[in-house]
Amino acid sequence: MKLVRIQEMENYILANGTVSIDDLCERFDVSKNTVRRDLNRLTEKGVIEKVYGGVTATEKQLIPFENRHHVYNDEKVRIALHAASFIEDQDFVYIDSGTTTKWMFDHFPEDKFITVLTNNLDVINAVSDKENIELFVLGNHYQAKTRSFVNISSFSLNKYNVDKAFMACTGASISKGLTNADLHEYEVKKSIVQKENELFLLADASKFGQSTMLTYAPLSRVDHIITSAPLDESYKTFFQEENIVLHTV
Repeated sequence: MKLVRIQEMENYILANGTVSIDDLCERFDVSKNTVRRDLNRLTEKGVIEKVYGGVTATEKQLIPFENRHHVYNDEKVRIALHAASFIEDQDFVYIDSGTTTKWMFDHFPEDKFITVLTNNLDVINAVSDKENIELFVLGNHYQAKTRSFVNISSFSLNKYNVDKAFMACTGASISKGLTNADLHEYEVKKSIVQKENELFLLADASKFGQSTMLTYAPLSRVDHIITSAPLDESYKTFFQEENIVLHTV
């Protein structure tokens, strides 16, 4: 599938810094014309620039999902626990996949009775034995690399009236919005943010100013942003204009 190939090509270039046209042809088993067309898409997006015989990355390397559990861990825990404080008794909440949202229920009070909808394996494990939390699980195919369940129909999502959605992202920026690197998870995230609910973004400061190929929502869609360090003034101005509440923990 073209979108998947371009996504994988972007990740490969970001991981290696500079690569040749011949290298990309061999790795993805496509012609030079196909590679050039794909690279034009990435050039327009601004993540690469062309050099003699190849291309070079213009953005910081994104950390592969399987390694994110060990990076910025203290920040992720603080963000998650603060996010959990916004959940009220009787709330029906969606908890997104990701390495930050997994910590939300580590110290969740037993006197709050809520309903959780999620496709996040770590969240499922965290709440499955809590008597005060009713659990609904999305997806019928487990994706090991992101520890989440995917293959979710829009019909199955539409039947749920979620009060609050706690979302993660691979990158966040004013121009590209909330982005994700996995095509299957993109479909889930996009469906959730299109519903009428209060939207919380959980993202450590390293995520801002980065982007991947798939935008699942504009940044203006967010109601609350919970992050780990002060952000650039351009973000603060944008948040004020869009009535987005910034929480730095």
